[in-house]
Amino acid sequence: MGKATTGRPTVILSMEFLIDSNIVIYSYSEEYIYLRKLFIDATAALSEITRVEVMGFAGLSKDEEKYLIEVFSYTKIIVPNQEIFDKAIDVRKKYNLKLGDSIIAATALTHGLKLYTRNLKDFERVELLECVNPLNER
Repeated sequence: MGKATTGRPTVILSMEFLIDSNIVIYSYSEEYIYLRKLFIDATAALSEITRVEVMGFAGLSKDEEKYLIEVFSYTKIIVPNQEIFDKAIDVRKKYNLKLGDSIIAATALTHGLKLYTRNLKDFERVELLECVNPLNER
């Protein structure tokens, strides 16, 4: 198992689903507390892009930041490699997705993962990408 500069695992063979940034954000709310079980699922993963998107928000409170640090410490992180970036270029060209969404979609496609997201409108257009909205699955 390779290590990224952060010391976290980069590739795990048993992964089944990738969690999008919006699910991480929703999980902080008491209304969506049930989403938190996703992060401790042994088959879950997050993209390093998600960590940058979520942790890079300038308006985070200290409590939100503490919560998010815990989420990212419990869940496997996939650091994009050249294969993912090349796929992201194809996805971005074909579907006109934002940069972060293109990399997240490419990460899921490259690793054969389902994508857990609330953003079905954009991601469901991506051929071969299986999307699940966990907000609908209480």
